[in-house]
Amino acid sequence: MDLSFIFLYLDSFFLQFDFFSGQRGALGSDDPIVKGLILSMFAVSGFGIMLNFFNSAVRKKMVDQTKLKRIMKETRSFQKERMAAMRSKDQDKINELNKKSAYMNKMSMEMMQMNMRPMMVTFVPLILIFYLVLPHLFSYTVAISPIPLNVIPGDFFQLTCTAEQAANPEHVCTQENALFLWAWYFLSSIAFSGIIMKITKTSMDLS
Repeated sequence: MDLSFIFLYLDSFFLQFDFFSGQRGALGSDDPIVKGLILSMFAVSGFGIMLNFFNSAVRKKMVDQTKLKRIMKETRSFQKERMAAMRSKDQDKINELNKKSAYMNKMSMEMMQMNMRPMMVTFVPLILIFYLVLPHLFSYTVAISPIPLNVIPGDFFQLTCTAEQAANPEHVCTQENALFLWAWYFLSSIAFSGIIMKITKTSMDLS
């Protein structure tokens, strides 16, 4: 699995909240500068691509890609060996691998720190753009999904408007399955992140 998805999720975690209004998914404007569904969709995707290139440039500058991939290969190989030994109930092999656990935990922690370091740099510009620029440019919802995308149980991580929200005249949703501004950015970033990471040679996919 490409770990970039996890870090994109962490990057986007706070974007579903409008801290000024206190509403979830309320990021946007009643009278946006960019009007129209098609134009909004492409413009938000453009911001997603631009910020992905920025993230990749920072990652390439701050992270030793050769060392990162070496650690990732080593930890993945260790995990596969350990799982195979546990399935076969090879106690001698399990004991041998357990002796390496402390070292591998240290490698995993180093890998996490290497991946988190660029986020500390990119997070502030991302938040500033989202709360100072995009709310003036775009409406609360910028795309329409043919199906509901709220696959995570509960209402904590909602990508699309529900029927109840659309029926509430005080809610920002005006149509069921409309995609929130932050949600379309999140999906656009996921769609293009793999391509951009390959172009910039910062991919975390070892396959």
